[in-house]
Amino acid sequence: MSISSINYSSSVLGSQIRNINQQLTDLSTQLSTGKLSQNYSGMGTNEGFAIAGRAQLSNIAAYTDTMTNVNVNINLANTALQSLTTIRNTVQTGSANTAQDLNVNGQTVAQNTAAAQFGSMVGVLNTQAGNRYLFSGTAFNTQSVANAGDIINGTTTQAGFKTVMAERQSADLGANGMGRLVQTQPTASSVQVSEDVAGSPFGLKIAAVSSTLTGATVTGPSGSPVSFSVDLNGVNPANGDKLSVQFTLPDGSTEQIDLTASSATPTPLGSFAIDASVPVNPNNTATNLNTALNTAIKKLANTSLVAASAIVAGDNFFNTASSAIGAPVNNQAAPPVPITGATTLSGASPSDSISPGFVAGDTITVNGTTLTFVASGATGNQLNVGDSIRTLMSKVDAITGTSKPSTVHGGSITINTEDAASLNITTSNTGALSALGFSSTPVTATQPPLRVGSSPASAATTLVNGSATTVKWYTGNDGPGSPRSTAMARVDDSVTVQYGAQADEDAIRKQLQAIAVFGTFSTSPTGQYAGGQVAALSLRTTQALTKQPGEQRIEDIQTDLAMAQNAMKDAGTRQTQAKAQLQSIIDQAESAPPDQVASEILALQNALQASYQVTSNLSQLSLVKFL
Repeated sequence: MSISSINYSSSVLGSQIRNINQQLTDLSTQLSTGKLSQNYSGMGTNEGFAIAGRAQLSNIAAYTDTMTNVNVNINLANTALQSLTTIRNTVQTGSANTAQDLNVNGQTVAQNTAAAQFGSMVGVLNTQAGNRYLFSGTAFNTQSVANAGDIINGTTTQAGFKTVMAERQSADLGANGMGRLVQTQPTASSVQVSEDVAGSPFGLKIAAVSSTLTGATVTGPSGSPVSFSVDLNGVNPANGDKLSVQFTLPDGSTEQIDLTASSATPTPLGSFAIDASVPVNPNNTATNLNTALNTAIKKLANTSLVAASAIVAGDNFFNTASSAIGAPVNNQAAPPVPITGATTLSGASPSDSISPGFVAGDTITVNGTTLTFVASGATGNQLNVGDSIRTLMSKVDAITGTSKPSTVHGGSITINTEDAASLNITTSNTGALSALGFSSTPVTATQPPLRVGSSPASAATTLVNGSATTVKWYTGNDGPGSPRSTAMARVDDSVTVQYGAQADEDAIRKQLQAIAVFGTFSTSPTGQYAGGQVAALSLRTTQALTKQPGEQRIEDIQTDLAMAQNAMKDAGTRQTQAKAQLQSIIDQAESAPPDQVASEILALQNALQASYQVTSNLSQLSLVKFL
C-alpha cells in the first residue's frame, strides 16, 4: 500500500488560499482606487449603464466647449453692437444741435464728428473673434465691410460715395439750380411751372397747387411732364390772398411754398407785391408773382432738395444688400399660419393654402414670359391651381436664370436674381399675388447700386445699375434667409442656437448710411444757401437715426443674441443636473464602497489566517502521526 504525499500547491486547500489571496489583492486595489476593477470585464453587469453614461458625459463636455466658444463670439458681437449704439447716440446728438457754424471745408463740428465716427463704425463692423469676422454672415473668413476710405473716396477703378452723392446732387438740382423745374410766363398775366422730363427720378415733383387769389385761374398740376399755371386774368389779388404749391422731394418728403399777396412796403418775406402804380397794372403783379415764385423755388431746391438728394444718394449707394425682393406674409386662411414652400396656390381656405388663391385662367408674367394657371395637367409654362409655392418659385427661377434658388424663410418669400434691373413680375390676379406677400405690382428688385445714368448729370433722366463702377461697401455674405441663421451651433441634443450677424442688416446699414451722408456732405462755407442746406440735412439725419415704428434697431439684434445666450444658459443648467445624475450612475456601477471593501478584506484575512493554520497543521503530519 502506498500513500501519496500531501502537495500544498495542488491541494484543494492550497487553491482556496490562492483564491483568497487574489481576492485580497483585488479588494486592496479597490480600496486604493475606489473602483471595482481596472478593466471592463471586472466591472460587472451594470457596466453597460456606466459606458452609456460616460458617452453622454462626453457629449455634454463637447456641448460645454461649444457654448463657451459661442458665448465668446456673442459677447464680442454684443460689445460691438453696444459701440454702434454709442456712435448712433453721439451723431444724433450732434445732428440735433441747431448750431450751423461752418469751417473752411464747409462742414459743422457735428459733421466732422460724424466723419470720424463713420471710420469707427467701419472698424467695429470688421470685429473678429479669432479668424472669424462676426458681421460677415456665412462668409466669416471675409472682411465684413470695405475700408472706410474706399467707401467714401473710392478706388482707382471704382467710385466711392462722395462721387455718387455729387452726381445725384447735380442731377436733382439741374443746370439752372431750379430742381429740374422750368418756369415761364406764357402771357403777361400768367405764370407756368413744369417738370423738365416726364418720368425722371430727379428733382422736385409738383404734387398740389391751391389758391385764394381773387380773380385768378389755377390749372393743374396735370399733363406729361406735369405742370401748373396761374393766370391773374388782369385782376389784382386782394391783400393777404395766397398761392400754395406743394412739392415732393426725392426722399419722399414734401415741402410747400406759400406766397402771399401784399401791398406792404417793403414786401415781406414770403410775399409778392401787389402793383400799386397809377393806373394799376395787374400784369406787374403777375411779374412780381413770377419773381417771388422763382426765388422761392430756387431756395427750396438749394436747401431742402439738396439735403433730400444727399439722403437718396446714400440709399442708392448703401441700400444694396441683396439683389432679391422679399415679402413677409401671413396667410389669412383659418387658422392663420406662416406660408411655407408646401403651401398650395389655391384651395378652399385650408391652413395649407393661400386665400384668395389663383384660379384657372390666371396668369403671372415674369420678365415678359407668361405662366398660365390650369385646373390640372400643367406642362411647360403652366401651373396647376393646386401646385405649391415651391413649384411657382422654381418656374420663376427658370425664367430669371438665377444661380441662387428663391426661398421661403420664416413666412417670407425671397425671389433671387442676378439681374435685379430686369426683374419684373405682374399678374392678372393681384389679390392672389398680394396673399403671397407682394402687395404691389409690378414686383421689382432694387438695382444695386444706383448711379446717375448719363453725363452731364444735370441733364440725366435715368438711374442705372452701377455695380461694375462703384465700390461695394458690404463684402460679407448677402444670401437669402435670416442673418441670425448664418451661424448656428448645437448646444444640446435637441437645442440649436443661431447667433449670426451681417453688417447689411437694416438697423446697421441705415445707421452707417445716415452717418456717411452727414459726415461726407459739405457745402460752400460762404454760400447763400449753406446754412439752409446743413439745417435741412441735420434734421433728416436726426430723423434717420431715430427709431421708426416697424424698423429694426441695433437693440433688436442684441435681443436676438441675448435669447441665444439664454437658451445656452438653460441648456447648461440642464446639463449640469444631468452630469450629476450620470456620474451617480457611473459611480454606482464602477465604484467600490470603502466600508464594504474593508469589511470584506477583514473577513478574507480571517479566512486566510484559518487556512494557513490548517495548512500548517497538515504540513506537520507524518505517517507515524497519521497511523
